Amino acid sequence: MEHWWRDAVIYQVYVRSFLDSTGDGIGDLAGVRAGLPYLKKLGVDGIWLSPFYPSPQHDHGYDVADYCDVDPTFGDLAEFDRLMSAADRLGLRVLLDIVPNHCSTEHPWFRQALAAPPGSPERARFHFADGRGPDGAQPPNNWHAMFGGPAWTRVTEADGRPGQWYLHMFTPDQPDWNWRNPETAAEFDRVLRFWLDRGVDGFRIDVAAGLFKHPDLPDSHDPEADARTRDSVNPLAWNQPEVHDVWRHWRAVCEEYTARDGSERLLVGEVSVPTARQHALYVRPDELHQAFFFDLLSAPWSDDAFRKVISEAMQDIAGTGSTVTWVLNNHDQVRTVTRYGEFTPEGSGLGPARARAAALLMLALPGAAYIYQGEELGLPEVIDLPDEVLTDPIFRRTGSRARIRDGCRVPLPWSGQASPFGFTSGTDTARPWLPQPDYFAEYATDRALADTRSFWHLYRDGLHLRSTLPHLGEGSLRWLETPPGVLAFERGDGLVCAVNFGTEPVPAPVAGTPLLASGPTPPGVLPGSTAAWWINDL
Repeated sequence: MEHWWRDAVIYQVYVRSFLDSTGDGIGDLAGVRAGLPYLKKLGVDGIWLSPFYPSPQHDHGYDVADYCDVDPTFGDLAEFDRLMSAADRLGLRVLLDIVPNHCSTEHPWFRQALAAPPGSPERARFHFADGRGPDGAQPPNNWHAMFGGPAWTRVTEADGRPGQWYLHMFTPDQPDWNWRNPETAAEFDRVLRFWLDRGVDGFRIDVAAGLFKHPDLPDSHDPEADARTRDSVNPLAWNQPEVHDVWRHWRAVCEEYTARDGSERLLVGEVSVPTARQHALYVRPDELHQAFFFDLLSAPWSDDAFRKVISEAMQDIAGTGSTVTWVLNNHDQVRTVTRYGEFTPEGSGLGPARARAAALLMLALPGAAYIYQGEELGLPEVIDLPDEVLTDPIFRRTGSRARIRDGCRVPLPWSGQASPFGFTSGTDTARPWLPQPDYFAEYATDRALADTRSFWHLYRDGLHLRSTLPHLGEGSLRWLETPPGVLAFERGDGLVCAVNFGTEPVPAPVAGTPLLASGPTPPGVLPGSTAAWWINDL
């Protein structure tokens, strides 16, 4: 059996910002298909597509109205099938984003629930509950939503009176499914098989530690509950033990398909839990194949921090028999260039150098890696989008720009000197759904491909070596002794990766010219904010 996923490098395609084929300013599936040769040339093994299902787009597709179709904004099922065929011809795997924790208020089952009375089977598919207080005017408990505000919304009943409340751990547009209801599990079985029958290679699972809530829906006694947003995790609504049974069942469904042709279908989870040890429980041999390891993404730029999270992942996650799934960025995070240092449009400062070094480090680690679109161009976060163009529900719910995600979702620049930079096939005056800054011209794909010093060539060269050198990919690592501020490890029989987290040069851990480096690296020296690979023949 081919265990392709164990050391695969997957490129995350945020569909609405990748490439627009229709001129409406929004990326689509035909645009993804047109961009596949670019991704093949980059050297990735496959793609993960953000949700493209029918949706009112209150959270850009993570509010799903129909799990088994394509929103007209992005195409149709025939276009999806063409995309699958094109990816297959190029040898690229395709993963879909599936959202089992919640749906849209426009999903037919939720509409049925609103029309049905309290206590009905239709409402039992979600979390409906009576409010507290003499008139039921207070929410059933004190939980807060991840995107700000209370986690409950009151409905108006068919007779026009205020009625029950429904639970939504994100926004009121995204009611949470009740996974204690067997109808929910059966419906997602149908969804999985629908897409597996169309040839997909697996699923990225949104909110994979969610799904089950404490059966009594009690109050939270967390003193931080009032400030709960984004990455905070309510232990009463997250990481409940029953969720592991779902992943065992989904794994069994995938293995049915694997048995037909010998190619494994992958389940990779978005798992937000406090420790690597808890993370490891999700990737036991009969559960998810992989789960994103976010600790590297959130680690501060220091050798001690990186060594700690890498060591814990190798001990706790790789110890299950899975491989670690490394990420430096995704559609919910500040772009790496900006996160690692103060950004200026000219590209000066430490951010770009550190982001290049981190990319080489990630590609040298044992296991799998995921690359968010635009990271291979060195794109910065767009930090000055005006309020009137922001679409993130976090902004709408909190009124704050803190931790909003629009800045990493600005459409990619492909060519030219002015917006839309080849993103849309419309006229030069076509407007992408989020405005692109003028300085994106410096990061356009055509310019990146022509400049051998670009981020793109660093990623391409790293991916090529990763796929050809026996030292890299799956396996283990051995830490090397280094001076303060430097991290170095050996892979296989002699490949050394070292990163200088400081700003001053240090002696290189290996003599000779590096095989690949994130910046100019003379023999015998490792400059500051630089990573390099060597083959150690000694």
